[in-house]
Parts: sequence; structure tokens; C-alpha cells
Amino acid sequence: MYPEELVAPMKAELTDVGFEELRTVEEVENAFAEKSGTRFLVINSVCGCAAGNARPAIINALQNDKKPDNNVTVFAGVDKEATNKAREYTMPYPASSPSMALFKDGELVHFIERHQIEGNTADMIAAHLKQVFDHFC
Repeated sequence: MYPEELVAPMKAELTDVGFEELRTVEEVENAFAEKSGTRFLVINSVCGCAAGNARPAIINALQNDKKPDNNVTVFAGVDKEATNKAREYTMPYPASSPSMALFKDGELVHFIERHQIEGNTADMIAAHLKQVFDHFC
């Protein structure tokens, strides 16, 4: 597990743009209890592709006209139980961090795995997310 002081700035990149940080199993369950609308889940990470590609892409994509109703995040390697619970909602996809999931009316409609983040630029990922938001939000 990573020390909180190390990951605080990485968490803040998302919470500063309106993401709700989910730190416990109960917080994850409460967030996913509401089934209506769209919910964007980001499984955040300390890795370089999260810092260089994923988080900048997410921040860019949220400037889109259409965007999710609700944005939530868990942090892999820090809040283990919350992350494991969040990953239950992204089944059948294997555990992957960073990763991003969009839910519509409680159903998983789009998932971006780490391997889809690693080989792309932040601009490419943001453009993809904007298309996903335009389609589902």
C-alpha cells in the first residue's frame, strides 16, 4: 500500500474537478445504489500512464458538452477494499489500473483497460472518452 501523502496530489487531480473519492466498501455500495443516469468510475493509480495519460485525458474529456451525471474514483494500492468492491461492478473485465468505466442506468456500458491507456496519448484517450460521453450521456 502506498502512503497517503504520496498519493494525495494524484487523488486531488480528480477530486479537484468534481470526482467523489470512494474510500470504503460502504461508500462504493452507496454510490452504485443509485441506478438512474450515468456514472463514470475511474480506478486511479500511481503508475506513469495514470499520471501522463489517464488523468489528463479525463480532465480534458470532462470539458465535453455531454458528460456523466456522476463521477467517482477509487485508488488502487491505497484503498484496497473499496477498489476491490468497485471492480466487482466492472466484471467480467479483469482487474486493471488505471481503468475507466461508464455506467448507464446501473449497467456497465463501456470499459477502458490499462492496456488501452498505455499505448495512447492523453489527447487520443480524451477524444475517445468524448465520443463515449456523446453516445451514452
